[in-house]
Amino acid sequence: MAPPAQAQESDTLSLSSGPHHPIDDNPKTASINYDAKPLPTENVDPDHPAPTEEERQKLRKVAGYIPWASYLLCIVELAERASFYGVKTVFNNYIQFPLPKGGNGTGAVAKDDPNGHAGALNKGLQFASAMVLLFQFLAYIIPIFGAWLGDTKTGRFRAIMYGVIIGGVAHVILVGGAAPSVLKAGNGLAPFMISFFLLAIGAGLFKPNVVPLIVDQYTHQKEYVKTLKSGERVLVDPETTVQRIMLLFYMCINVGAFFMIATTYIEKYAGFWLAFLVPGVVYILLPALLMWRYKTLIRTPPQGSDLNNFIKIVGIAIKENKGKLWGKNYFAPAKPAALAAKGTQVSWTNKAVDDARRTLSACQIFLYLPIFFLGNGGVGSTGSNQGASMTTKGAPNDLLHNFNPLTLMVVAPLMTYVLYPFLHRRRIKFGAISRMTFGYTLATIGGISGTIVQYRVYKTSPCGYYASTCDGVSPISIWWQLPNVMLGAMGELFCTVTAYELAYARSPPGMKSIVVSISLAMQALSAALAQILIPAIKDPHLIWAWAAPAIALFVQTVIFWFRHHHINEEEFMTYEDEENASESEKSQRRADAV
Repeated sequence: MAPPAQAQESDTLSLSSGPHHPIDDNPKTASINYDAKPLPTENVDPDHPAPTEEERQKLRKVAGYIPWASYLLCIVELAERASFYGVKTVFNNYIQFPLPKGGNGTGAVAKDDPNGHAGALNKGLQFASAMVLLFQFLAYIIPIFGAWLGDTKTGRFRAIMYGVIIGGVAHVILVGGAAPSVLKAGNGLAPFMISFFLLAIGAGLFKPNVVPLIVDQYTHQKEYVKTLKSGERVLVDPETTVQRIMLLFYMCINVGAFFMIATTYIEKYAGFWLAFLVPGVVYILLPALLMWRYKTLIRTPPQGSDLNNFIKIVGIAIKENKGKLWGKNYFAPAKPAALAAKGTQVSWTNKAVDDARRTLSACQIFLYLPIFFLGNGGVGSTGSNQGASMTTKGAPNDLLHNFNPLTLMVVAPLMTYVLYPFLHRRRIKFGAISRMTFGYTLATIGGISGTIVQYRVYKTSPCGYYASTCDGVSPISIWWQLPNVMLGAMGELFCTVTAYELAYARSPPGMKSIVVSISLAMQALSAALAQILIPAIKDPHLIWAWAAPAIALFVQTVIFWFRHHHINEEEFMTYEDEENASESEKSQRRADAV
């Protein structure tokens, strides 16, 4: 993890503010007309001078100061994901297989059977597969409820703490239910099911609220001009800053995901009680860190009025457009002036109407994610199946899946400290839609790579197009799977991370968690789609299991670019002057804060 604050200053900004219009000898900015009129802002802040339009066009963009609280919350996310993935990855063996013969009674294999499988409940493949899929589905659907709770009822921090408490109880029950005496008596299913659902609920309350809470710690979310120690004048840009925060956040998720490697070894050689206990110990970091910095965290109150206004605005727009779901000037009938002309007074402002438009456009963008997730690394277990048909030379057939988080951990810092600063120095605009289009393109190339490898496996396997059930393997090395895995991982950094950014930036303050949860729900849709396709994924048609998602992703990438590229030119965040807000809206905000 990059050191916070001062280590970033060489690439971002100096903490000491210079005067707004000093004599500028820097050749990069000396041609700027400093007498140009600044952009309108609702509050004049001498420490954060607003840029002129010319400065916006010519000054290099840099990320602002990221508060320590944001780094702390990223560590909290790391611990939560480490504990989550740590237990989730052993669920299949725990449910599917029986206690190994000659084992220690905790699910570990016998010492003289290193090729055996750890197991406990002996419920079979179908039950295990159904439960693992259900867990993944719940973990990405429950966040919609958790987001609603955090945005409209409890506030994000309190919703997170509720989730942490529920998740903590789940970990305790999980460890107790895996005790040798419980498993030997055949009583392990009931406590497992209780902890199973509690863990999904806890994660569902935690996940959608932690993303907005992390970005909320970055308080000055407006662009301003700053003078670096070198004398160069730069534009401190909220989009660049949020982008850096989200890349750090996503990197921490994948550092945590690496923890599942440890628990797979623990389950096999020590047993499930320890495989569940170790993630539970890591989980203790969550309440400890959150309570330690509780007083210094910025905790926004719930704002139910934003969601209420959104529902009413969208309802009026649909009604006035005679049921059409989109069109030119679609939201114009919901503006206060248009309604006032009909004798209807409303509590919202033009800004609320624009927020509704921006929020819906973000949700439209999220609808392209399921196809991306579907083909990323292969549909279902096609990646592992392909690896099992190749020459491994002792490597596990699913080893290369671990290169997904490894790639993310390596590439994310390079993007935030090398790639994006390079583009800013060259004044190359790489907007949100451009980034996602590039990510989809990388994933498409990765899918093509997987298709070619599968074709070569079929051509070189002793069993030809029935390689999956063949006793022999293709001479092609399993390491040829790396391009598919690594390109898919890099695609995530451009697509998934940007989706988080848009969810935060294009939604009103009281709906940020809800919109984040909608982006998360796309993974649930992808999992459901994968489950539907699984019966068709078998020899001799596995080439199409790779090619079809790649083709679909290519087609939707073209549509995505032409449909949404105009968003590159829109403001990343929009603001409203409190003085221009309606009195009823001010009153509602005060009521929300109570």
